Amino acid sequence: MDDIDIEHVAERSLSDPVLIEGLPGVGHIGKLVAEHLVEEFDSECVRRVYADEFPPQVTVDDEGVTELTAAEFHGIQTPGDSPDLLVLTGDHQASTNAGHYKLTSAFLDVAESFGVDHAYALGGVPTGELVEEYTVLGAVTNADLKETLEAADVEFRADEPAGGIVGVSGLLLGLGERRGMNATCLMGETSGYLVDPKSAQAVLEVLQEVIGFEVDFSSLEDRAEEMEEVVGKIQEMQSQQQQQVMGDDDLRYIG
Repeated sequence: MDDIDIEHVAERSLSDPVLIEGLPGVGHIGKLVAEHLVEEFDSECVRRVYADEFPPQVTVDDEGVTELTAAEFHGIQTPGDSPDLLVLTGDHQASTNAGHYKLTSAFLDVAESFGVDHAYALGGVPTGELVEEYTVLGAVTNADLKETLEAADVEFRADEPAGGIVGVSGLLLGLGERRGMNATCLMGETSGYLVDPKSAQAVLEVLQEVIGFEVDFSSLEDRAEEMEEVVGKIQEMQSQQQQQVMGDDDLRYIG
């Protein structure tokens, strides 16, 4: 196998498609959004990208059948006049800095072959604490793209996220801009500790408004409710631990 091997799985005609990138990252926000789109729409896997930068492993399905680790592009023909979607998702990112550049270049090659001229990279911004009100932050390759996003309540903050945008999400903007492709990064605020369906929904709501498609949120809302139960249990355990520590401190000062 070559360093990067692109398998042509199927052909699907897409009208004015935009690229939606949702690989694993903070809170799995981008991945949750991408998988939700693939599940809710009539999607079809059109390309698989294999690379020696991915972990040396295979996945095993419910029937015990294996498949080599890969990233996948799914084509989605959206109803109405909104642009069609080319959704990139997978379970892994590259293992080296050079690998990120090579893989992102390959991803852009695939996107360009479908006529994509705008890419949306999705991710999360860690806050270090549980989030109650979810804000979506943005970054763009062209200042002219900000107006539409700000109308959808996307915030642009100076020097945020701190340290910049890393991985494929960042390089889609950097390398995409060098190819003349418009690119936008949408980042949902999240604690950074847990998979965050609520933050993913906030990002998806912005994406829906900006691109113009409509999608059912029910399954994502169900996952958010399940995660809220987990968070509630964690908060309860933390509260009990704090009370225990306070009780221990009180005992130290007796006598």
